[in-house]
Amino acid sequence: MNKAATTGVLLTLSLSLLAGCGSGGDQAGTGGSAGGDKGKASEKVKLSLWHNFTGDDLRAKTMRGIMEQYKKDHPNVELDIQGIPPDGYRARLKTVAAANEMPDLFVMWPGVMTKEFAGGDLLQPINPLLDSKADWKNGFLPGSFDDFTLNGNIYAAPMGLSPTSILYYNKAMFDKYNVKPPKTWDDMMSLVETFKKEKITPIALGNKAAWLAQSSILSSLADRVTGTEWFLSAAEQKGAKFTDPEFVQALAYLQQLSKAGAFQDGFNSIDNTQMEQMFAQGKAAMMIDGGWALTNLAANASKEALAGMDVTVLPSVPNGKGDPNSISGVVGTGLGMSKKTSGASKEAAYELIYAMSGPAAQKATLESNQLVSYKVDLDTSKVSSLFAKVHNMVGTVKRTPVYDGRLSSAAADVVNNGLQELLMGAKPEDIAKKIQDAQAKSVGAK
Repeated sequence: MNKAATTGVLLTLSLSLLAGCGSGGDQAGTGGSAGGDKGKASEKVKLSLWHNFTGDDLRAKTMRGIMEQYKKDHPNVELDIQGIPPDGYRARLKTVAAANEMPDLFVMWPGVMTKEFAGGDLLQPINPLLDSKADWKNGFLPGSFDDFTLNGNIYAAPMGLSPTSILYYNKAMFDKYNVKPPKTWDDMMSLVETFKKEKITPIALGNKAAWLAQSSILSSLADRVTGTEWFLSAAEQKGAKFTDPEFVQALAYLQQLSKAGAFQDGFNSIDNTQMEQMFAQGKAAMMIDGGWALTNLAANASKEALAGMDVTVLPSVPNGKGDPNSISGVVGTGLGMSKKTSGASKEAAYELIYAMSGPAAQKATLESNQLVSYKVDLDTSKVSSLFAKVHNMVGTVKRTPVYDGRLSSAAADVVNNGLQELLMGAKPEDIAKKIQDAQAKSVGAK
């Protein structure tokens, strides 16, 4: 999901694990500062937070600003903050999770990561905080808590919304060469040929961290081919397998792009940010990326460049079983709380969760050109023209699953690495078998 997500974006498996240490005491935490009263406690409290808001994009700056304001409003809280760049965040988090040394609070992805952390008895739910602020809880869009919920327990409140498979295109460039955004797969392949003849990279790709091709391209492209129900069945290993012909065909479509020269040379050696810069600088006609790109583009591209960009969904495929008017995506990351955090530290953690995902934070996040899963009216004067286009589009399309949000962590890694191999020429059937074997092993299928 994502860079993220980022969406998470995002953010791929989207963020997988975090580190730090919890604190003592054992209070229920259902009252007092669970209501978010600033600085209510006078005793000194230690609280650790891990996050991946380290970039220069508007959203990252906004979130860091909220953290700094929290520190000013809570002088009694000794807040130990560790910011970890997105590409290395999940690995660091997995390491501390394996050692059961989670920080008090940490950015966490919905879906598989939440399920695995909760199953490992590393998390505690935040139901008391949400129930103490009903207006806030009820302000989220329908389904926003689903992938953070297990057995009635809610483990995080989403801080954003991460569509992962937006097709960004340079409208000015398209107009110059008298072409239109692709509606069908044949259209896409024709565009690749057109831009290659003009010595323009058709599609920028930055797959160095390996998750991008999976989260932003395959998740949506494969859904076009197989349909959502097939994927959910394959993820559960109930009646469908990743060696089935339809999934092999999805891999073949992705490889077809690479063989046709759709991507620039060295696409496995540049990262997501470099890819976005490449597109923003007019060095590629298209880019398939998540909603997290919007805040980066708003911070680094000129108004003229942004005005010349537009967005659409990936094209349909021949005889596809999926809905072509859809994009893959997940609700954004949220703050997970360590099972060990308790007492006054737990109360302080509740206040920080509310500060970073409450109504004011949701509004600030939206105005930093980051989509949210919260009911906030968009003031278009506060965002880029491109963001407004995506905001409108997201409201008119269906959302389908992101692969690393449903597959086990081990299988998601196999997909990511396998796609790097696929794009360099490996056989689709061989990659499909690796993915099938990994997921079957993870769910204990025979």
